[in-house]
Amino acid sequence: MSALVTADHLRSELERDAPLLLDVRWTLAGPDRAGYLAGHLPGAVFCDLDADLAGPPGAGGRHPLPDPTSLTESFRRLGVGPGTSVVVYDGGVAAAAARAWWCLRWIGHDDVRVLDGGLPAWVAAGGDLADGEVVPEAALAPSSSSDDDPPPPGMPTVDADELTADSSGVLLDARAPERFRGEAEPVDPVAGHIPGARSLPTARLLDPDGRYLPAPVLRELLGSVGADGTQPVAAYCGSGVTAAQLVLAAHEAGVEAALYPGSWSHWITDPSRPVATGPE
Repeated sequence: MSALVTADHLRSELERDAPLLLDVRWTLAGPDRAGYLAGHLPGAVFCDLDADLAGPPGAGGRHPLPDPTSLTESFRRLGVGPGTSVVVYDGGVAAAAARAWWCLRWIGHDDVRVLDGGLPAWVAAGGDLADGEVVPEAALAPSSSSDDDPPPPGMPTVDADELTADSSGVLLDARAPERFRGEAEPVDPVAGHIPGARSLPTARLLDPDGRYLPAPVLRELLGSVGADGTQPVAAYCGSGVTAAQLVLAAHEAGVEAALYPGSWSHWITDPSRPVATGPE
């Protein structure tokens, strides 16, 4: 089942039983709350990627995952409860929305979709915008939940030790080609890539309008780098945000991909870990 929803389809849904809308606009400079306040989908609640979808930066990387219980509490505060239908969107780059989709799926919340093309697609389809803040009504916790019984993760992950110990499978690098090759590194203190990784920049997943390519095309694209699902697939990026796009694209293509949450920003915290430069 596709995790994407078109702007036209979402407009028709909002005329009936409206899903909860989460605006996850974000750039490398940080969450775009100003853009949200200036104009967002009517009823959308702002989701702060740095505060809601990541733990404090440090040894775990620039955007480490919060623990499942904390993440569940953040989503509950934003209005996500058991049975809530959720649609996430961003400013059209698609990375932040994919991170929110992945995080919800990771804590076991399956009823979540991504607005394909984000806010630009909504505007192009004639959708209305509203300004100001939407204050969410916190969702009630399920009666059986407790802090000692967090939900089981619903999406696979890999860590640095697993990648170091097992070279089988296909590891995809979502960053721009020049960052993969180590020719430029505008964010992290070390340039290069994890040895054995294959470059698949997220820009290749989208059409000129910022929408994901059709599933057969994504399947062919993944197959071109060996990620056809016949062996384990994992994805990483700089800090674990844009790699979620690769996981989402793989989902659309019918391929399961694990996420390395700490990604490159975590890999390089240990100087004993090898670093490769140049092409694959």
